[in-house]
Amino acid sequence: MFGWIGKILRIDLSSGTIKTEDLKKDDLRNYIGARGLGTKIFTDEVDAKVEPLSVENKIIYMTGPVTGTAASSGGRFNVVTKGLLNGTIAASNSGGSFGPELKFAGYDGIIIEGKSAKPVYISINNDEVEIRDASEIWGKDVVQTTDMIKAETDDEAKVSCIGPAGENLVKFACIMNEYNRAAGRSGVGAVMGFKNLKGIAVRGSGGIKVADPDGFMQAIVDARSKLKAHPVTGQGLAAYGTNVLVNILNTHGGLPVKNFSEAAIFPNAEKISGEYQAEKYLVRNKGCFGCPIGCGRVTKISQGKYKGFGEGPEYEATWVFGANLNIDDFEAVSKANFLCNELGMDPITLGGTISCAVEMYEKGLIPQDDMETPMRWGDCDMLVEMTRKTAYREGFGDKLAEGSYRLAESYGHPEFSMSVKKQELPAYDPRGQQGIGLEYATSNRGGCHVRGYMTSPEVLGIPVVVDPDATEGKPELLKIFQDLTGLCDSAGICLFTTFAIGLPEISEQVRTATGLKLTDEEFLLAGERIWNLERLFNLNAGFSKDDDILPPRLVEVPMADGPHKGRVTELDKMLPHYYEIRGWDENGVPTGEKKSELGLS
Repeated sequence: MFGWIGKILRIDLSSGTIKTEDLKKDDLRNYIGARGLGTKIFTDEVDAKVEPLSVENKIIYMTGPVTGTAASSGGRFNVVTKGLLNGTIAASNSGGSFGPELKFAGYDGIIIEGKSAKPVYISINNDEVEIRDASEIWGKDVVQTTDMIKAETDDEAKVSCIGPAGENLVKFACIMNEYNRAAGRSGVGAVMGFKNLKGIAVRGSGGIKVADPDGFMQAIVDARSKLKAHPVTGQGLAAYGTNVLVNILNTHGGLPVKNFSEAAIFPNAEKISGEYQAEKYLVRNKGCFGCPIGCGRVTKISQGKYKGFGEGPEYEATWVFGANLNIDDFEAVSKANFLCNELGMDPITLGGTISCAVEMYEKGLIPQDDMETPMRWGDCDMLVEMTRKTAYREGFGDKLAEGSYRLAESYGHPEFSMSVKKQELPAYDPRGQQGIGLEYATSNRGGCHVRGYMTSPEVLGIPVVVDPDATEGKPELLKIFQDLTGLCDSAGICLFTTFAIGLPEISEQVRTATGLKLTDEEFLLAGERIWNLERLFNLNAGFSKDDDILPPRLVEVPMADGPHKGRVTELDKMLPHYYEIRGWDENGVPTGEKKSELGLS
């Protein structure tokens, strides 16, 4: 085969059996790989009504056809399961070098079934695959776990693992790889913890063949030249990482403050910005496998009580631990982020849950007796301490570990949870970006910004400049973004490349790598197919049109100040048309005609 290896591992933790299977070639044309192929296999094999923490739930690691090749930023893989945080289909994307190494070992993916009776890890070294005891590793953080597994296997192995948060079934636990890269949302790490699987080590010495080497290299040269020349990928992300967005969104008036409760302008944004990070704390930038951008930040806090060293914080973590908690201390923000990496937690949900708790406490809705110490805006020590306590479910951290929706609901006020489908919203106030509000509401995994990044046109003006306050045209544009993201995620290419390249460049890289004789439009149709397959799974799991909503605050309470003063998110104007152009009925259900068109009937 070309691009794909053609083999996947099936590992049953209950019985200890390990099998190698062939990929189904018919599925490759329709679902490409990674997110798409993983979702196809998962939905074929797992009942949508399965409990996330059950033996019947599965975890699927899946790479894309250009993962591990010389493709532009072709280092991505996906972890697919039924997520614990909200019960939606979870396809959590990660970078680094784990995905490429899995292909070098001779596998496109791993299907993990059952549950081990004791803590274990999986060791993969080319065709030598073992399930090994992890009793001595259980309880260790991500750094310790990675080091211990590498010492037992191969110093050059790439390790994917969980930390204490995953072991303790924190509902937003991550799966971490290579210390600081994360399959970060939806609670995939808790599913792994339930199965008593501490980690996976992989080492490979093989290669990947491509169908048209000359054409592939030309496609790569073309894509890389555009990435280098673009002001976002060639300059902004390289110089300041994703934190370049702090000042941009603050100026735009879309940087949420205090749990989205105040005008989306943070007076001290400069003190947590990418520019400030680069000036004061940046050691170097860092890229994933095959990445010409290098948006990753290696950051060091040299002294003081928040002393630490690691990767990040990225924009989402900086915002949620900073502006959203009214904190302007970059060192405290960094420390909380480092702890999330070490303990294995999603910072977006953690910070969103802490901010929800702070607002409810200050409004008198959470009694003082329920907390060890008061939780208040701007309290750096509280942030750091509650990060640690949440991972271990200590004290009030046990309630925070459930996520903001369950926390707020337990006190009778779910409206204070800034979440969609129980997953916390990221760093963009939709009252200042109508399209991203529609994106949040319709995302197949709940509140999410990387399933159709509408900030690109609405704030950055890429690939076209649109009025962020307008609702007209947003459903059409969002559909294209969502479908293209489905293709990008499935190919194994980083989403950030789409600031500079689009469908033609992505399709050509996949086409010349695999030999698939698909037009650009047919590749985009694969993205649409994947989106609809995820939607159908969620519908079968019990979700409905009633879940395509935003928190009341965002549709009822106007922006108090700033460029978008007086605006609310006008979801009701956009959602019916979105359903229509998707080929769904008025209840958001794909019609028989649409399913037939996509081969899903």
